[in-house]
Amino acid sequence: MSAAFSSSSELAVRRAVHVASVESGDLEELYQIVETCRFVTGRQFKKVALQFPDELLVVSVPIAAAIENETKAKTYILGDTSYGSCCVDEVAAEHVGADCMVHYGGACLSPSMRLPVKYVFGRRPMDVGRCAAAFRDLYPDSQSHVVILYDVVYSHAIGKCARPRGLLTITHPNLVPSELDVDHSHGQLADGEITDTRVARKFGRRFGLQEGLTVEDYSMFYVGSEGVTLTNFMMTWNRCSFCSFNPQTSVGRAESVNINKALMKRYYAIERAKDANVVGILVGTLGVANYLTIIEQLKECIHKAGKKTYMFAMGKLNVAKLANFLEIDVYVVIACPENSLLDSSELYRPVVTPFEMEVACNRNREWTGEYVTDFRDLLPGGCSHVGFPEADNETTDVSLITGALRTTGLQPSASDTADGPSGSLVLRNQAMTVANPNTAAVFLAGRSWQGLEPKLGETPVVKAVEGRKGIAIAYEDEGEDNRKH
Repeated sequence: MSAAFSSSSELAVRRAVHVASVESGDLEELYQIVETCRFVTGRQFKKVALQFPDELLVVSVPIAAAIENETKAKTYILGDTSYGSCCVDEVAAEHVGADCMVHYGGACLSPSMRLPVKYVFGRRPMDVGRCAAAFRDLYPDSQSHVVILYDVVYSHAIGKCARPRGLLTITHPNLVPSELDVDHSHGQLADGEITDTRVARKFGRRFGLQEGLTVEDYSMFYVGSEGVTLTNFMMTWNRCSFCSFNPQTSVGRAESVNINKALMKRYYAIERAKDANVVGILVGTLGVANYLTIIEQLKECIHKAGKKTYMFAMGKLNVAKLANFLEIDVYVVIACPENSLLDSSELYRPVVTPFEMEVACNRNREWTGEYVTDFRDLLPGGCSHVGFPEADNETTDVSLITGALRTTGLQPSASDTADGPSGSLVLRNQAMTVANPNTAAVFLAGRSWQGLEPKLGETPVVKAVEGRKGIAIAYEDEGEDNRKH
């Protein structure tokens, strides 16, 4: 063990990652190399970006080599994505000038904007017989209406469960298996005009509804492990009962997560957003379609509610990053549906979704128990779009958290004032004090430490000196006794 910590800095630099050997036959079947090569050669792509999650990087090299040998195209392996591995990282692909992308592993199926994308989910094993047995135990009534939802990595096995004369179909004639609604050749969801109200489309999935029934009339059976995908489904269809089958443990169960309790936690975050004066917009994606549109819509909505906004692009979020901006009262994250429901219990400030921010700022949008995780539904033309009121008067209500009075209402824009955006007129409230000051600037002025200061002429000038050599655990100028300590 001691030898592992006594290596020189030169050996540390030369360390290499050893890739485990994988049988080529397994790669071709699990990761659809033949279909991928057909996708590349069919449209004559020359540069192909291969995006892998961390757990699949071990097989990235042999997959890339197989695709290059078959197509003669140049491949680039993308790892450590900027935001979430479920989203297509088009920005990283554009850095290498890629013509298309191949996304491996689990995916949220959010539509991309720039590049053609092919999804390769992989084929995780599943015991179809145990899945059928668990389904029969959870739904003994053969007349119940059930929709099968599943994680994309098990899409290869769903056909065996729900095909004609399959185990589940014989047991329940009212079973409706969902289908993936993705056009692999373009990497976009099939977003054509939907005139048939008996077809439900959501989160890259499509399933049919019987005439006279709505989604709320169905129960949901989810195939996959517990995680953000299941949580996203349960929050969106919170009026439906859910059961699940975990292929990793071969256990089926009725989901006991208290949705009402989860919704109340999100409602608490909405109340925090109503109390906030300064809102930070976290850009959690650069690849999901229409992310710029929802940012502009949020900025306008927040501004009309009399709050200030600051925009942040910081990749993967953590406690340390967000703790640098204590003047922010609440954050709103722009991300795909699966990365929007963040647990902010460890953060110093709550993180809400665009839907929750609109509930806090838009008086026309009332809290009804409906929950929207896909921000594209909030845009004009979306199924959950609600316009902002044309005119409004300031009203006062009581915060459910602090018990204090708060004033809400539309704020005049700069063009509505006599002097324009640079005029000297400012809005005053009933107490004859300046309303909505630059809260962030006031907060910064009250800080004991306001960041690095240049102090021109105060810092003595010294000559450059040679720095320390080696690695942190063993600098060359340290003695042997110091290294042991």
